[in-house]
Amino acid sequence: QVEVVESGGGLVQPGGSLRLSCAASGSIFGINAMGWYRQAPGKERELVAGIIGGGETKYADSVRGRFAISGDNAKNTWYLQMNSLNPEDTAVYYCSVVVITSMGFKQNYWGQGTQVTVSS
Repeated sequence: QVEVVESGGGLVQPGGSLRLSCAASGSIFGINAMGWYRQAPGKERELVAGIIGGGETKYADSVRGRFAISGDNAKNTWYLQMNSLNPEDTAVYYCSVVVITSMGFKQNYWGQGTQVTVSS
């Protein structure tokens, strides 16, 4: 079993910054990919940023240039630095990790989410 835990959410004023953290623990043989997703009230969950394969990063158009994803697969820890936040970034942010099991299977695990609220 694998546990994924996010932290670092909170209330921030427009223009401010937050850094989210994601840590995975448990039966992890390797990491195939990971991503940060968000879901605002009444909207579908969307990919914000991700790290795939050999380290290629991807960003949603709405956050490119403002958010930065980073991490250490060897330590099973990842971060999302969010700058120039605006009210449209308000959402629950989720960490998703695609784990490679000891049997060579890929299995996706999700964290419980952390609330980010951008408001004055």
